Amino acid sequence: MVIDLKRTICAKKIFLLFLPGINRKMDIYTLLAIAVALSFDTFAVSLTFGVIQSRIKFFKALNVALIMALFQGGFPVVGYFLGSAIHKYASVMDHWVAFVLLAILGGRMVYEGIKGDAANKSRDVTKPSIVLAMAIGTSIDAFVVGVSFAFLKTDIWISAAVIGAVTLVASMTAIRIGKLAGPKLGSGVEISGGIILIAIGVKILLEHTIFA
Repeated sequence: MVIDLKRTICAKKIFLLFLPGINRKMDIYTLLAIAVALSFDTFAVSLTFGVIQSRIKFFKALNVALIMALFQGGFPVVGYFLGSAIHKYASVMDHWVAFVLLAILGGRMVYEGIKGDAANKSRDVTKPSIVLAMAIGTSIDAFVVGVSFAFLKTDIWISAAVIGAVTLVASMTAIRIGKLAGPKLGSGVEISGGIILIAIGVKILLEHTIFA
């Protein structure tokens, strides 16, 4: 028991040697918790991708997940370096941008689902314009986290890499789950996906206004 404990402590010390910024200001467990929390919205959006695009191929799913991870990991970097200068301006509009983007995309899906367009044609929700809009909409909170990292003097590059990696795994997992659930929803896939997007937009808006 003592030997195992010593090995665990030794392994943790070796691991933390590669995380100097986090070791001093923020431990890896806190960073992972932040990364998981930030990936919730991405998980929900990726679930929508899988539900609607149930025949999505692996590499196309990977492409979507990589874009999500790039924005989720990149926005903290932007917030870290530009946050102090533009945070007071961005904080007024960021949640509205996220809400409008997700509400428009979600509303369009619900409308087309009710109208029956989804049954008549194959809708490609993995188009670059749609993926980019969703990636931006779900990465707003990551920008705010980047501003906080600047005040904490956290190693932003390691933090961004961890956040991006967690987001990548979360997105791929969600797409896979969505692929399995999509066929069971039948004609309601567009409506279900649209409602999820609108709900995420409302959630972000409330978090930055009423519950701020």
